[in-house]
Amino acid sequence: MSVVRWTIGLAVMAFCAAPAMAQASLQTAFNYNLQETAPAAAPAEEPAAESASNGCGCAEEPACGCEPSCGCDNGCCNSCGCDSGWGNCLGDCCLGDAWTLQGCLQPCCDKSITYGGWLSFGYYNKNERLSIADGDGLSFNDFPDHLNNDQSWFFVEKLATTDSCCATYGYRFDIMYGAQAHAAQAYGNSGGTWDVTFDNGVYGWALPQLYGEVGYSDWSFKIGKWFTPVGYEVIPATGNFFYTHTLTHWNSEPFSHTGVLGVYSGVDDLKLYTGWALGWDTGFDQNQGGNIFVGGFTANVMEDVAFTWMTTAGNQGWFTSGQDGYTQHIVDVNTLSECMTWIVQSDYTNANGSPTDANFDAETGGLTNYLIYKLNDCWSLGNRIEWWKSNVYVAGDNISYYDVTAGLNYHPHANVVIRPEIRYDWTPAADTVNNAIGTNYNQWSFSMDAVFTY
Repeated sequence: MSVVRWTIGLAVMAFCAAPAMAQASLQTAFNYNLQETAPAAAPAEEPAAESASNGCGCAEEPACGCEPSCGCDNGCCNSCGCDSGWGNCLGDCCLGDAWTLQGCLQPCCDKSITYGGWLSFGYYNKNERLSIADGDGLSFNDFPDHLNNDQSWFFVEKLATTDSCCATYGYRFDIMYGAQAHAAQAYGNSGGTWDVTFDNGVYGWALPQLYGEVGYSDWSFKIGKWFTPVGYEVIPATGNFFYTHTLTHWNSEPFSHTGVLGVYSGVDDLKLYTGWALGWDTGFDQNQGGNIFVGGFTANVMEDVAFTWMTTAGNQGWFTSGQDGYTQHIVDVNTLSECMTWIVQSDYTNANGSPTDANFDAETGGLTNYLIYKLNDCWSLGNRIEWWKSNVYVAGDNISYYDVTAGLNYHPHANVVIRPEIRYDWTPAADTVNNAIGTNYNQWSFSMDAVFTY
């Protein structure tokens, strides 16, 4: 099937799916689970802007001790700004400012260098599809019926600013430990290079990002290992509404790259991305000649609509077994009201090889709708429905897979979010898939985690 036919088909489905389910904002523009005022709150893909505050809400000059604490009594109750009235039924919601480790240790120091992180723990009663065995590494959540430490994360960052007549410099380093380390490791490397052997059973260590950054005028450049700008869902637990992940995210998108990524922001409401990388999911290594272009754009096409298009093209490395391929990734964010946001995402991949066979022409595509409704600052409801199609999972058979998820985000504290959800996965080709994988594919599952930021 041609790229044109897939693209037109996905666009038509996106239009027809408008009344269906969706989510809330770009991975590069919004953090679901954290208060925006906290330095540690930013998703790892898009660091928070440097704070102009001296740390304690003091005036313009640092003056340690000018206030009894860094907390604020802002009198907020039911403060999401929604007019639906639903939030009032849930009682007062006065989260205030999130606590940060840096704010505690260095309340009045220069914030040009920031540090922080999060801890996430979760339980689920079934493997995420397409994982079928405990610890098989084929999904984010592949160790069911345990209380898992999914992510213990720490980062250090210095931003390189733009809009400057002089070059500025920055960097970022991330390290994490947990049951989801296999997803954050550079598994696109060959052999045991970088962090792919830092495992301890189903747990392990990962070094998801390590890059330097240069900013000059309207340009910024990351050089090193950085999270991909592709797609909507992300690896950090702080960047997603739902605990579980889509099939599309795991199977049709890269997670990280090693190379150079340039971002141009000199045009209002538009950002251009252009870069080069050593294929998909590598850590300072090249696997099977990986050599790709990474690029695209994000645009605010209307006041309440943001559109993103990204692509990777060339030798994708492990993902195509050293063959050439093309992928495109579209995210459309629609702010329907102060309380409701609808997201449509589509992905398409076409390659002359698959992860396991250099001679097999692999093709996948997906469409996901998200809908997020914010009751107040403490409570939000979410729905997600996904269609994903692939000829790789059951080799040679182009099969459709579906899943629908209903979830809740509850913030009992500015630093804590609890995310319960129920999910159903199914495929119309259940008999074919069951024979191929040796177990039943269709399943209900329950998952819940808690994320604490610092």
